[in-house]
Amino acid sequence: MSEALYAIALSRMPYISQVALVELYRKMGSATHIMEYRNDIRQILPEASQRLIEMLQNMDGLLRRADDELKYNAANNIRTLTLNAPDYPQRLAECDDAPLVLFYKGNADLNQQHIVSIVGTRHCTNYGHDLIRRFMADLRQQCPKVLVVSGLAYGVDICAHRNALEQGYETVGVLAHGLDDLYPPLHRPTAEQMTHQGGLLSEFMTMTNADKRNFVRRNRIVAGMADATILVESAAKGGGLITCNIAQSYNRDVFAFPGAVGMPYSEGCNNIIRNNTASLITSAEDFMMAMGWQTDAILQKAQQQGIERQLFPDLTPEEQTVVNTLTHHNDLQVNMLSAQSNIPIGQLTAILFSLEMKGVIRPQAGGTYHLLA
Repeated sequence: MSEALYAIALSRMPYISQVALVELYRKMGSATHIMEYRNDIRQILPEASQRLIEMLQNMDGLLRRADDELKYNAANNIRTLTLNAPDYPQRLAECDDAPLVLFYKGNADLNQQHIVSIVGTRHCTNYGHDLIRRFMADLRQQCPKVLVVSGLAYGVDICAHRNALEQGYETVGVLAHGLDDLYPPLHRPTAEQMTHQGGLLSEFMTMTNADKRNFVRRNRIVAGMADATILVESAAKGGGLITCNIAQSYNRDVFAFPGAVGMPYSEGCNNIIRNNTASLITSAEDFMMAMGWQTDAILQKAQQQGIERQLFPDLTPEEQTVVNTLTHHNDLQVNMLSAQSNIPIGQLTAILFSLEMKGVIRPQAGGTYHLLA
């Protein structure tokens, strides 16, 4: 519990950039270690600013506020996910500006094999609604297990969530405020259903309003926790385009549906396709082919139908350890895989190469490794 308490308190320090905070956290290994060695922080981080050092000496108020937050979470079935926790979204953990702590109410695994973010305008047209409905239905037929992420806003977001629920997918809404409230209130019934078939996720504490700047911060989580981001409809400027830009900066795949020339809510999609900052898709099949998900979908269907096969008959004990680790936490970076398998990185690199040659794993964008089963 002290790790969660300290992570919450540290994440609320004013005037300290998120990147600097994450860098300090990774060097120290945990929020607990930061607090234990806060009087000697400059020995560990010589470039630490005087402001950071002073902040670390005056944490009492932040710790009391963090303690109140943990009590609220305990009373309201909200999980506190710290950056070094195994159930923290590992794709997001790779990002330089990942939140030190997330608050989560739901039952979906945030590290599922396939995660896609669907974003776009708040003024979704009938064309956009039809695209989402068809995409979700077709994707469900071909790839039964996908976590769908969006921001629970009007338009494309809520349409994506509702169609995901209708198709039996789990779906997570990333909020721009604390979990003691819901914006917009009109979406509360859908949000309630999502807590039983997905979840609600936020980096913001209770009593945090849905301010404009929080939506931009929220967008980096939408982009960072997914394998790919899909833009459905967007004006020439908008939050969906911001999310796509962030996803691209994280070396994640970005896709967009094209729209009619001259239509206001097709401009953003057509522009990023023209500028080669997004790949054009017209269907779920296009998306799956681009992502290389067809093989995984075939294996999933075979397993659902009870078809048994010996996947990896000739693995060394070390290779089997890596496979077992990826079975529980797929799509890990080398450093995370090394930590969770207890295999040194130098030795692990050779094992990963061997597994890739055997067709057991494949490398993915962002330096992660994916188990092909």
